[in-house]
Amino acid sequence: MKLTDAPRRILVIGNGIAGQTACDSLRAAGFDGDLTIVGDEPRAAYSRPALSKALLVDGGGSHELALPTHDAAEVLGVAAVGLDVESRRVSLDDGSDLPYDGLVIATGSRARRLGGDHSPELTLRTLDDALVLRERLAARPSVAVVGAGPLGMEIASAALSAGCPVTLVAAGRPMLSHLGPCLSDAFTAAAVARGLTVVVCSAAGIDDARGVVLRDGSRVEADLLVSAVGDIPNTEWLATSGLMTGGRLEADSRGRIRPVIVAAGDVAAVPTRTGVRRIPLWSSAIEQAKVAALALLTGDEAPELDLDPYFWTEQFGLNLKAAGHLPAAGEPDFLLGDSPHGPSVMRWTHDDGHGVAVAVNHRIPIPKLRRMASAGA
Repeated sequence: MKLTDAPRRILVIGNGIAGQTACDSLRAAGFDGDLTIVGDEPRAAYSRPALSKALLVDGGGSHELALPTHDAAEVLGVAAVGLDVESRRVSLDDGSDLPYDGLVIATGSRARRLGGDHSPELTLRTLDDALVLRERLAARPSVAVVGAGPLGMEIASAALSAGCPVTLVAAGRPMLSHLGPCLSDAFTAAAVARGLTVVVCSAAGIDDARGVVLRDGSRVEADLLVSAVGDIPNTEWLATSGLMTGGRLEADSRGRIRPVIVAAGDVAAVPTRTGVRRIPLWSSAIEQAKVAALALLTGDEAPELDLDPYFWTEQFGLNLKAAGHLPAAGEPDFLLGDSPHGPSVMRWTHDDGHGVAVAVNHRIPIPKLRRMASAGA
């Protein structure tokens, strides 16, 4: 497919980083047709990773993205509720619909809730969520955080920094499945040293008395309950579209669902070296959107997706940057420093020859960290 054969009217559903990157990439590739982006929040796009870091405690750091230059028409504050693939139209919740020649699906995901829609728990997914949580933490309530992944640990760290007593309910060792045992131990030790109480037991739910009910029958009580137990891709609006495969929105190696439909970001399951799966990372959404946009314009001439994951987290006095596929098993090779608790750069080599490089409290440039992670470095 040549660019001259590309769609002339492209619709992007989702105003997060995947949708914005798709718009930028389309324009950069020479697309000069009609471009429309739809977002369910009535505000400009923002950085989600910033919400659980400095913004949550004191408003520090920037959650704003650079003003877009792609000149897409914006339809904000409305959500997609249906897709007719045959007529090439997307239905919106305000009763209107929008036509397209090319479609980018970038509707992201939402926070999974432990106790249902009407439970007292807070979650952290949107800017509004972060502002509400920050206001509640200012009163220094006792806090129970359910979920010991990176988001749950960042929330717990922010709550401790705000002066709150915090209990973390963890189904297992914090961040073990995300980082691996060495880094999990380092972050857990830093958290406990700063005053975090860790309860290792799966949560069964939240009761009417604002307590977290554990699988062993015990309860954890707190003034404020926050759950960080994963996310759910926003695919309900695609239920009758015929695009879903086994309950998932599965894209090919160029992000394509159909010749004129592509998907990118948290909503999509994409091919990786460990199988077809979702990779809900900010950097992954950007890489997927760049490839998907080109595929919409040039088909098989577009490059295939070759994810080079980048992940970072700030919590309990530790700042971690990782390039490569986590988790990291076993003990690392130290390239700089000699401990995961202090300024250091470490490297692990997976059984398949791929590597992951991790910097803790070190200002190493990301391109250099990625070079360190590459196989045979």
